[in-house]
Amino acid sequence: MTTRSALVTGITGQDGSYLAELLLEKGYDVHGLVRRSSTETFERIEHLHGRIKLHQADLLDQVSLLNAIRESSPDEIYNLAAQSFVPTSWLQPSLTGEFTAIGVTRMLDAIRVVDPAIRFYQASSSEMFGRVQEVPQSEGTDFYPRSPYAVAKLYGHWITVNYRESYDLFAVSGILFNHESPRRGREFVTRKISESVARIKLGLQDLLELGNIEARRDWGYAKEYVEAMWLMLQNDQPTDYVIGTGLQHSVRQCCEYAFNHVGLDPADFVRTDKKLQRPAEVDTLLADPGKAERELGWRSRTSFEELIALMVEADLESQERATGRRRGDSGSR
Repeated sequence: MTTRSALVTGITGQDGSYLAELLLEKGYDVHGLVRRSSTETFERIEHLHGRIKLHQADLLDQVSLLNAIRESSPDEIYNLAAQSFVPTSWLQPSLTGEFTAIGVTRMLDAIRVVDPAIRFYQASSSEMFGRVQEVPQSEGTDFYPRSPYAVAKLYGHWITVNYRESYDLFAVSGILFNHESPRRGREFVTRKISESVARIKLGLQDLLELGNIEARRDWGYAKEYVEAMWLMLQNDQPTDYVIGTGLQHSVRQCCEYAFNHVGLDPADFVRTDKKLQRPAEVDTLLADPGKAERELGWRSRTSFEELIALMVEADLESQERATGRRRGDSGSR
């Protein structure tokens, strides 16, 4: 039996690292696409050293993508790379468009040229729903993006549909709602909260400043969401799916879960700052994952409270290793 091969863009990120682990467990040859950088950030895949092969390429450079695909000869490509932080998309809207929108076109066109039989997964986003037109949001809900990031993701989503229908590619989009883990970037609100709570507990930080704490999201565990990505490419026919929990929580509730986990009152430490709010706010997102449950047999298994506890514990352990402080030390709370 021939070993299957997969190429993952964004392999050094949260989703990419979990997906690489999943594919290795399933016996794949795993290849990752990485950008040249003066500072290498391979922390999330360090434990996979020697088990995956990395190729230097960039979504801004078509030739590098063609070369990476030819070198890796993948059966499947998972495009997880993007400029994925919404606030940064307001500061760098054009660059966000180049990576997150046009980069998808470059990848699809490279597949069309090198090997149209390659199956392609595009990481779409619930941010495309923006100012939501209905609650909950399903595959049939109209989009209304509210940030340069969301607009770019919507382009990537529709160009994937276009190439599927125009060139008969097996190309699908997973419209993933917020998904978190201890590997989440520190700039994202759940990780900002979990790490700040850990530092406050250890006496290393005094306050946690946040923007709109009433914003509500459908949050799940990233390690489970990459399973849905893989399942989408095992289908007989290419189709798109909404992936989420079907449950919703506010940023305020996230703070409550995190601080309660370490026995502290969030009211003593959380402050809001309007400067941290978005120019155009997305107030509520809630998935209808029914299609994924029916057709893929996928559903979220980890509750949001369990997820936040997992993240806080990971950040406590990380901060203890980094600083030498312990939860019972004098000065800790």
